[in-house]
Amino acid sequence: MKKNFLIIITIFSFGSSTFAQTANTTIVTNLSAERFKAIIENDKEGLIIDLRTTDEINKGFIKGAVQLDFLAKDSEKQIDKLDKNKTYYIYCASGGRSGDAAEYMEKHGFKRVYNLEKGFSDWAKKGFPVEKK
Repeated sequence: MKKNFLIIITIFSFGSSTFAQTANTTIVTNLSAERFKAIIENDKEGLIIDLRTTDEINKGFIKGAVQLDFLAKDSEKQIDKLDKNKTYYIYCASGGRSGDAAEYMEKHGFKRVYNLEKGFSDWAKKGFPVEKK
C-alpha cells in the first residue's frame, strides 16, 4: 500500500512540475513564408517586427511591420521594452537575425514568437506583397 501511494505521489509531482514548466514556456514557431502570410492576415492583435536595417527596409517591407534594427547597439533593450504577453511576428533578411532574436525573446520570457524562417528575401521571392516608403 505504501509503495502504491509513493508511486502515485511521484507521478502526480512529476505531472505538476511538467505543467508548471510548460505553462511559463515561450512558444517560438518557425514558419514558411506561406504560413507566416496566412497567420498575420488573420491576427489583428499581434505585432510584426522587421529586424533589418533602415537601408534594407528602404528596399521594401511587409505591410504593418515596425522596425527594430537588431544590429543596433540597443536592440536588446528595445526588445526588453515589449509586452512579453503579446504575439510577435519577426523577420529579417534571410532568417539569421530573426532566429537570434527569437532565441533572445525565448530566454527572456516572451510567450508567443513567430519567426519567418527564410526571411524577407523568401517572402519577396514568392511574390507576396511588399510595401515601400
